[in-house]
Amino acid sequence: MALLRYESQVREPLVTGAKTYHDVTEDIVRPIEAAPSRLWKIGFTISVLLLLFGVYSVYREVVYGIGEWNLNKTIGWGWDITNFVWWVGIGHAGTLISAILLLFRQGWRTGVNRAAEAMTIFAVMCAGQFPIFHMGRVWMAFFVLPYPNSRGPLWVNFNSPLLWDVFAISTYFTVSLLFWYAGLLPDLATVRDRAKVKWRKNLYGVLSFGWTGSTKHWQRHEALSLVLAGLSTPLVLSVHTIVSFDFATSVIPGWHTTIFPPYFVAGAIFSGFAMVQTLLIITRKVLNLNDYITMEHIEVMNKVIVLTGSIVGIAYITELFISWYGQNPYEMAAFKNRYDLSTPYAWSYWLMMSCNVIAPQFFWFRKLRRNIIFTFFMSIIVNVGMWFERFVIIVTSIYRDYLPSSWSTYYTPSVWEVGFYLGTFGLFFTCFFAFAKYFPVIAIAEIKHILKKNGESYKDNMGEEEKATVEHFTHEHAHH
Repeated sequence: MALLRYESQVREPLVTGAKTYHDVTEDIVRPIEAAPSRLWKIGFTISVLLLLFGVYSVYREVVYGIGEWNLNKTIGWGWDITNFVWWVGIGHAGTLISAILLLFRQGWRTGVNRAAEAMTIFAVMCAGQFPIFHMGRVWMAFFVLPYPNSRGPLWVNFNSPLLWDVFAISTYFTVSLLFWYAGLLPDLATVRDRAKVKWRKNLYGVLSFGWTGSTKHWQRHEALSLVLAGLSTPLVLSVHTIVSFDFATSVIPGWHTTIFPPYFVAGAIFSGFAMVQTLLIITRKVLNLNDYITMEHIEVMNKVIVLTGSIVGIAYITELFISWYGQNPYEMAAFKNRYDLSTPYAWSYWLMMSCNVIAPQFFWFRKLRRNIIFTFFMSIIVNVGMWFERFVIIVTSIYRDYLPSSWSTYYTPSVWEVGFYLGTFGLFFTCFFAFAKYFPVIAIAEIKHILKKNGESYKDNMGEEEKATVEHFTHEHAHH
């Protein structure tokens, strides 16, 4: 039947404004060809300054040792591993948006997937540094890699979840990088073909690997995207599961729990989507891309945030229930140290609960889901809450040991611990600003692909077309 359409008339268009293919190319490539805007320069300068402060903080730690951080006899992980787990979580949404939604043929991913994939790569780069510098003797970092060596029987400990982290994160980073770069090829060729300056033509010529846009190239591109999407889908689930094993396979009360893998994955998608929202709202404003990153995109992502936030809330309540139901005094004491308002870190637990469980519930209201300022504010609140989730798990489980004599003093980070964390923000945003300036921040080819089905002008014309089709069918039927 000619009347059957795949695209619902009810759903809003994913590309607003009466865009032609040429307009799409112009709008997305213009920021690359134009001089950087004042806002971009300010953001980039702040990012580089943060990065330099981070580099100095790491220098202090490497030269003077872990003593520069305020770790003590029970809290051996502190801010460092909190930040590691937090950054790995941020890196989850990119591959999820790209890979899983590509496999499910979701059209709304096209406006947001490129920025989300770039975010994944930069976040994993930030995360990978924390365990390396946490070793103290950073020049020993190569010992975590199991390669054929002259050390005789001295191999890495394959039973250690910390080693599984090395495998999981390096694999995840490699596949995400390939996936992101493979998607960039057609767009880099577009920038190359439009370039007026010789160095730009040569640079994008090398980066686009001789892409010509022939049918054979497109077929191979499509096949490669599907293979990489298929590879990354299990990785999205496995990476944070393995990170959760750092805690779940130990015997420490408050950590030793089988619910960690699924709830870490839900939390990672939750924090990752919130970070994508933060970045996209900034990008939309700075590069003036309101027609491509629409309210429809922002609303759909807010729906994912309210879903994953609710899953995380159920996980927190399940943890408390298991601790009460198991009646293990040590386990119950570990949870009492978290939620009992008379304990030193109770404020962090209740802050986590407010940001992660209560705050996202506002997104049940359509008006708030579609409010840009409220969404931006909430995306930051969610990531503050997810940071405190990792802090609560790491610090509150170990600051009071089995014996009161080994209870540690109140843990506060040193300026160099905070500096290292701020430095990773500097690295992340320096990379992201450079990416937004020199690469198409939205997938041009994919936007053109959905323009026919989901563009505003096409949606408007669809009603007229269908009327004409119905009239034609009625006329034919009467004639017969």
